[in-house]
Amino acid sequence: MTAAQLLAYVAISVSWVEAGSLDTFVAAVYEHVVILPNDTLLPVSREEALVLMNRNLDLLERAIASAAKQGAHIIVTPEDGLYGWNFNRETIYPYLEDIPDPQVNWIPCNHPNRFGHTPVQNRLSCLAKENSIYVVANIGDKKPCNASDPQCPLDGRYQYNTDVVFDSQGKLVARYHKQNLFLGEGQFNVPKEPEAVTFDTTFGRFGIFTCFDILFHDPAVTLVKDFHVDTVLFPTAWMNVLPHLSAIEFHSAWAMGMKVNFLASNIHHPAKKMTGSGIYAPDSPRAFHYDMKTKEGKLLLSQLDSHPNHPVVVNWTSYASGIEALSTGNKEFKSIVFFDEFTFLELKGDTGNYTVCQKDLCCHLSYKMSEKEADEVYALGAFDGLHTVEGSYHLQICTLLKCKTTNLHTCGHSVETASTRFDMFSLSGTFGTQYVFPEVLLSGIQLAPGEFQVSSDGRLFSLKPPSGPVLTVTLFGRVYEKDHPSSASSHLTAETLIVML
Repeated sequence: MTAAQLLAYVAISVSWVEAGSLDTFVAAVYEHVVILPNDTLLPVSREEALVLMNRNLDLLERAIASAAKQGAHIIVTPEDGLYGWNFNRETIYPYLEDIPDPQVNWIPCNHPNRFGHTPVQNRLSCLAKENSIYVVANIGDKKPCNASDPQCPLDGRYQYNTDVVFDSQGKLVARYHKQNLFLGEGQFNVPKEPEAVTFDTTFGRFGIFTCFDILFHDPAVTLVKDFHVDTVLFPTAWMNVLPHLSAIEFHSAWAMGMKVNFLASNIHHPAKKMTGSGIYAPDSPRAFHYDMKTKEGKLLLSQLDSHPNHPVVVNWTSYASGIEALSTGNKEFKSIVFFDEFTFLELKGDTGNYTVCQKDLCCHLSYKMSEKEADEVYALGAFDGLHTVEGSYHLQICTLLKCKTTNLHTCGHSVETASTRFDMFSLSGTFGTQYVFPEVLLSGIQLAPGEFQVSSDGRLFSLKPPSGPVLTVTLFGRVYEKDHPSSASSHLTAETLIVML
């Protein structure tokens, strides 16, 4: 990013550094079972909206108080955690508040009427102040506009999916408007300029963005690359998509790939495939939760380094570009992974070295299985192209995965369990990007902390035999400069996507 481009950002950086600093801090995230409103095509009253939001705040209050009693310095709560989803512009309106710029230096708990009727902000501020903890929450912001603004919506207001942060004194220190809206978020507007929102604490520099933002350069990569945050706060309402985009799998990989702490708080709603929260350090996950069976929320806590060490810089193509492709005699085949056509090779033996290519990407795998199950098929796949379903973004992916059945055309379908164990694996690729996220997912949708590593020459390899059967070992690359707008998903809704998956 050039200096001119950086200045074009709406960059909000709030410094609130008390005397002294901490080398470590305790982080908390809460996976929240949100209480949803009744389905209606008509807006409810403001009073009814507040009743629902306060019911959700009652649940969040318990989590916040519990986290504080256990020594947490900061807690993250989920996107849509106060009122859920399935709104249009009119039905979301009673739930919105006008959220001021943090530069106004406001503690709502102390001055509740300074910016009009803001009971939700007031309560969040008091929860932070009374528990002496930073509180991160997701609410809706409204901003009036008029005909002098050519972009002003017909209803005369902008509406934003918004994250707020209150410090341990109850002061509003950050406000972020979501840039990359997901399917079905027509109730909200995109901010005119991407916002890079950071704030400083005695335990590091923090940045914040929301859910779908993680798949794009702005603001996610910009916060790390240009604003040098130590920790990313991530409220989300994430629908799990296997084999490569389950929440704990991708979020832990992003933390490792970007070399930052990452605090991900998800909604708990298994009917929509929503679960998966975690506290992730650059070297490995510190705490994570994935539960599709129960209807209960979950509070996670863990200690993190305030300023995590940056590991050795990785050249993601160094090792792979020096390997000569070996002829295995296997016939390549095509199969679909999340609507993208991958090129695959079946792994035939208990041990082997394989290469598969697509366009500019060649993927290399060395492996040894210890307990190859006769009724399980594994394959090595490559994809280099533009994904255009729920969004438009260019991917380069190398993946070892378990196929759903022995039918090769099920390679890439959603799989949650496996029986085959590996003694070792080493995966690399000729990536055309420095943004590659290493994923290892085991049977039962479990992570493998401390069981694998990335070398400086771009190999993702096992440090010891994985503790469980392998679902996938993946290098998930993003080629941001090849992204371009697409209308391919214009008629697809989030509900349709769930059904298709």
